[in-house]
Amino acid sequence: TWKSKKVLPLTAGEAGCELAFILCGPNHDDKTVLFFLCVYTQKLCEGILNILENDTKTSCQIACLEALRILSRDKKVLVPVTTKSNMKILLKLAKLDATEDPLEEVSEYPVIVEALKCLCNIVFNSAVAQKLSLELNLAAKLCNLLKKCKDQKFVDDIKCFDLRLLFLLSLLHTDIRSQLRHELQGAQVLTQALENSLNIIWTDEYKAAEDHDRSPLSLQETDCAIEALKALFNVTLDSWNVHSKNESHQFRYMAAILRHCLLIMGPTEDKTEELHSNAVNLLSNVPVSCLDVLISPSSEEETNLKYNGMNMDAIQVLLDFMEKRIDKGTSYRESLTPVLSLLTECCRVHRNIRKFLKAQVLPPLRDVTNRPEVGTTVRNKLVRLMTHVDLGVKQLAAEFLFVLCKERVDSLLKYTGYGNAAGLLAARGLLAGGRGDHWYSDDEDTDTEEYKSAKPNINLITGHVEEPMPNPMDEMTEEQKEYEAMKLVNMLDKLSRDEFIKPMGVRPDGSMAPLAETVSQYQINEPESSESD
Repeated sequence: TWKSKKVLPLTAGEAGCELAFILCGPNHDDKTVLFFLCVYTQKLCEGILNILENDTKTSCQIACLEALRILSRDKKVLVPVTTKSNMKILLKLAKLDATEDPLEEVSEYPVIVEALKCLCNIVFNSAVAQKLSLELNLAAKLCNLLKKCKDQKFVDDIKCFDLRLLFLLSLLHTDIRSQLRHELQGAQVLTQALENSLNIIWTDEYKAAEDHDRSPLSLQETDCAIEALKALFNVTLDSWNVHSKNESHQFRYMAAILRHCLLIMGPTEDKTEELHSNAVNLLSNVPVSCLDVLISPSSEEETNLKYNGMNMDAIQVLLDFMEKRIDKGTSYRESLTPVLSLLTECCRVHRNIRKFLKAQVLPPLRDVTNRPEVGTTVRNKLVRLMTHVDLGVKQLAAEFLFVLCKERVDSLLKYTGYGNAAGLLAARGLLAGGRGDHWYSDDEDTDTEEYKSAKPNINLITGHVEEPMPNPMDEMTEEQKEYEAMKLVNMLDKLSRDEFIKPMGVRPDGSMAPLAETVSQYQINEPESSESD
């Protein structure tokens, strides 16, 4: 059998004949077939690369690269491909060699695109190729190719796969990510590529021209923009601290482009959502102090969405995007938390954004007959998330509403009820009331007349006016009440002793602690207060 034979080197043709014999033979099995398929495809890859190494016709190069692209999806056949010499062959075909020649021959563009596609597959599937990419300085060559593509026609596909390869390298190899950020000025290069993909016309330093009648982006323009956004996200990770005026300008410039991203449409609804999703992810990396460019002074004819004379179009898009993600009802951690976190930080730092969103999400209360979590408004949807099973989602939704309420406990409880807010208040040590650590303006909220009249009848736990319920203890005798009370005490004691529950209390500072500890603290404080009297 083949297991007892020594496997000798085979040419592609010999491997094909051997494979045909095995497949047609009477005693073949699946393992045998898989073994010879692997050998054959590896030899086929070697043969393709030998052809590509020689100068051949463009049509032959394209056919070979298309075959190699399909084969390179299988990690098992990448062993002969991932050598430095073979990588250099593909780099040369992708115009990623050291030459500074411009991209002039349009007939070569399909070869460049196919070579870049092969490199994307190989880098994604092979750790060896990722290490070789660093040795071959592939990131620098890709940045150089991007510069060659500037102002060139018919190069959208080249730009798209160049950007995709930069995204993969920055994702899979931390050293290349660091090289892009610090040595190659990758943020500037990628930002320029993003700007070119969107065809932005500037009217001010951080303000792009808005054309409401503009046609949607083409599919190629949208794909290029999305790949640039993904690569930029990797390069700008951990960019919360801005240390120089130049860095601040770079991030403000980036935020202005991202604002433009939010206000334009892709060729389809799905592509528009993907574009906006990647713009939101990147905005999360921009230092929050630089996000003031998301709003700008507004002229009379520019928009109807204004607050204090500022254009709020981009903020409204973010709010609509957040609500759409809530309505989807799935994958909240991946799809919803980035935009929730972004809006929370914007509200914490930028007063105009917070006040605009407060008016949209938490308008003055009028009807308090329904529970805060019941309904179809954005407020209702966010309050429902405050008791979500995912801890991260629950905390972010509660934090967003808390910041909109200027981190004041009484204001939050008015909109959510104590039951929905208990988790946040316990985590922040605010069960006894008070406010958070951040400072906000001292302007007061104004209650509507409807809310003022209903306020005495609102159940603080549920946050709404309840119909009067009959008291089950009214018809009980004192002995029955005492019996039921002791029965409840015994049940709680049993649950506590068996460690099914752990009774907790609230310390004087508002944080939670075991009940015995909190009782002892209050007993200590009482004599002190009586002596002072």
